[in-house]
Amino acid sequence: MMQDFYQNNIQKAKQELALLEKQINRNSLFRLIVIVGGGAVLFKVFQTNNIGLLLLVVFTIVFVFAALVRRQSRLEKKSDETKAFLRVNENEIQVATGQPNIYLDGVEYADGKHPYASDLDVFGPHSLFEKINRAATPEGVGRLANWLTSASGKDAILRRQEASRELAGKHAWTQMLQTKLLFNLGQKVNIKTFLQRYLQDEAFRFGNAFMRFYVPVAPFLLLAGVLFSLFVLPIWNILLLLVIVHLLWTLFLAGKVSYFSSRIDKIGATLIAYSDAIEMIEEEQFSAGLSQVLQEELRTADNQKLSRAFKNLGLLVDKLDARNNILIGAILNMIFLWDFKQVIAIQKWKRSYEGNVLHTFDVIADFEALLSLATLRNNHSTWCDPVILDDPKEDRLQVRAVNHPLIPTGQAVANDYSAVDHRVALVTGSNMAGKSTFLRTIGVNAVLAYAGGVVCADYFSVPIYRLVTYMRIKDDLNESTSTFKAELDRMKFILGVVEVASDSFFLIDEMLRGTNSVDKYLGSRAIIKKLIGMKGKGMVATHDLQLSTLEEEYPGMIKNYHFDIQVQHGEMLFDYKLKNGKCTVFNASMLLKGIGIEVGE
Repeated sequence: MMQDFYQNNIQKAKQELALLEKQINRNSLFRLIVIVGGGAVLFKVFQTNNIGLLLLVVFTIVFVFAALVRRQSRLEKKSDETKAFLRVNENEIQVATGQPNIYLDGVEYADGKHPYASDLDVFGPHSLFEKINRAATPEGVGRLANWLTSASGKDAILRRQEASRELAGKHAWTQMLQTKLLFNLGQKVNIKTFLQRYLQDEAFRFGNAFMRFYVPVAPFLLLAGVLFSLFVLPIWNILLLLVIVHLLWTLFLAGKVSYFSSRIDKIGATLIAYSDAIEMIEEEQFSAGLSQVLQEELRTADNQKLSRAFKNLGLLVDKLDARNNILIGAILNMIFLWDFKQVIAIQKWKRSYEGNVLHTFDVIADFEALLSLATLRNNHSTWCDPVILDDPKEDRLQVRAVNHPLIPTGQAVANDYSAVDHRVALVTGSNMAGKSTFLRTIGVNAVLAYAGGVVCADYFSVPIYRLVTYMRIKDDLNESTSTFKAELDRMKFILGVVEVASDSFFLIDEMLRGTNSVDKYLGSRAIIKKLIGMKGKGMVATHDLQLSTLEEEYPGMIKNYHFDIQVQHGEMLFDYKLKNGKCTVFNASMLLKGIGIEVGE
């Protein structure tokens, strides 16, 4: 059980955090002891007038303190990573109990004019995207959203199925990759976009041939001068002049260096954090073809690992950031021409890795989308891999024990359906009996199938259809559009798609609600007949029982189905089961009676 796996991880993470907190506090205490104790020892040694001993004590104190600082940094990094790991596992428990996902729900991708996304609850709160998204980077979120809003080809779908199936078996690895990338949640800066602008900005030109030659040799020139002064002839005045020239030179070009620094000095640690995630992908063994291809894309033309490139840039940015400390920056510039050295190194890095590094974000995005599908597969082990059929013109949808993926398991009622003997399913039935939910169940599972995910069914075979839906039609005050006008616009869109796309599949729920009953019936009948004339395929849910006569007019083209109610002792019982034939029991009168309104004969 994955829930046991998550709970076990939560318990281990909490225990490790408690231990790390003790180690961090102990390390902080040792640092304080070194500062206070070291100061006391220095005071005593200073009174002995023993220069050699004094230098030994100073170096020892500095070395020990630096070691404790490095240890503190490692402990805090490990603590942050463990907290992220804890958050990843706690999120799985929360999502399973109906609480919001810490990852984005994709509301920014919601589009009422999309062929199906709005009607099928693909994005937004309590949506399909919120249920499955485990992508923290903007690119990963965008990649998963793209997979859910446009059907891929059969080969791509099968490759994603294979890759997500393999990742589903790598529980610990996928969770650690999530952990490494979790810092992106709430990140205000899109690192890929930021880097792209930084690397492609022509203003980032710096230095000349002399500078590129002199900067690397400057420290060695000073060292040679110091040795010459100590062992041959003192030239201290010349060396002093040289370091002053270095300082003035860096001050003169400080504005140009600042242009480099100010635009990248905040993302050094972020790039290093990315490198950890990239290294995980580089070092893992994959058998799935898609994962292997993506892994191979994390190498340069000369077979260098891109995790090293990210880490190198992060270190260069951190080194350049040293200039923000005036005293340390001045000393480093006098000796090493530090600012120039880092900027030249960044330019060299840019020439070597620019294109590869930007593409790395796309590779990470693919892995995040795949691990989202893998997590869905792990969390719902009874769901099945859909069978993707080859010919959307001739092959027909068939499902067994299909449920809506957003309805809790204990509340869902499974249904079977096969379109092998008709092109259009006409579903009639009572209010609240399950017509709309059934249409959405078919649609949202098809969306999952086309993305490469598992579906909420025992069996689900489907061609790659171009889905179009007509369900939640509403007016638009901003566009001065009435409900009926909005319905006409949507129906015009669907008819246009069906006319030109033989691979289309429509899901229409109660058309023409914004007009009177006579026009509604006549209009609905005319629309269905037009859809049949265009050889359209799909489902229509309606309250208009008269439309069921179309089955007799178009045998083999239209087939009647219904959802009904059972009345026992004056109570309505819904079984939410799809049945053959037209509905004969309706419940509007009973519902009105329940609120105190009697409907006459």
